[in-house]
Amino acid sequence: MSALSFTAVLGRRRFKARRAGVGVTRPGFVWAVPATVFFLLFAILPLVLVAVLSFTSWDGITSPHFNGTANWTKLIHDPVMTQSIWLTLVLTVLGVVTQTPVSILLGVWAAGPQRNPAVLSAIFFVPLLLSATAVSVLWRALLDPNFGLPGQLPWLFGNGNLLGSQAGSIAVLTFVGMWQFTPLHALLYQGGARAIPQVLYQAASIDGAGTVRQFFHITLPQLRNTMITSMILMVVGGLTTFDTVLILTQGGPGTDTTVSAYYMYEQSFKNFDFGAGSAIALVLVVVATLISLAVVRLSGYDKMRGTAEGIS
Repeated sequence: MSALSFTAVLGRRRFKARRAGVGVTRPGFVWAVPATVFFLLFAILPLVLVAVLSFTSWDGITSPHFNGTANWTKLIHDPVMTQSIWLTLVLTVLGVVTQTPVSILLGVWAAGPQRNPAVLSAIFFVPLLLSATAVSVLWRALLDPNFGLPGQLPWLFGNGNLLGSQAGSIAVLTFVGMWQFTPLHALLYQGGARAIPQVLYQAASIDGAGTVRQFFHITLPQLRNTMITSMILMVVGGLTTFDTVLILTQGGPGTDTTVSAYYMYEQSFKNFDFGAGSAIALVLVVVATLISLAVVRLSGYDKMRGTAEGIS
């Protein structure tokens, strides 16, 4: 056997051994140290400090003073806090209900064989490139009752003051959130749809299944993992909605759109009660974590082991 042949055989054996996991060493814990330190410094440590501040009275200037459970007792009996939690849950549910079907359809369509997919996808994904502040300022100008679209179309918008009522404000917040974040979730579904094996559609076509039937019996089941991930992102994003409310409604009219994140901002930076604000922040963290864990557990996502769509 020549030296070249021997080298080739040895290379093939090493490749097979690596594929079988023989002689392959896993990365050591040292590789996780940077990410672990970053997570501890910028996630765990701030969370611990917020938990400590929730038991203090602090105006942000003087030294904090321990006040026991006074902040928590105040929140329990605060009607605005109760209303803010309810409004936060309503906006979160509305966001999931409105964004999910639109993003699925848009993502599956973008993954299809239509002409000029890159150009069309870029147009639909423009809102994804804008910040939440820019989007809020844009829609506040467009919905201005005097100079915006409502004032020009009274037959559609009535008196034009969409932000003058609770129902109108919630509708505007839901629409703006859908306009801004649907492209992100559509991008997730686009990637998931492209990972679906085409042989499934070919077999379904041979059996006589049409486009609609293939969508409900192949596409949607195969996008289960992506759907759960997208819904968790929507839930966490809905529970932490702040900048859109700050710019569009300022929690009004009255307190009709004062969600929990905005109420936390009011308590901390308007009333200079950082203890109460920290308590609200801790409540948001706990609620978001519990809801996310419930979605993962009820959907069976934690038991899935496959790395490809639809494989468990």
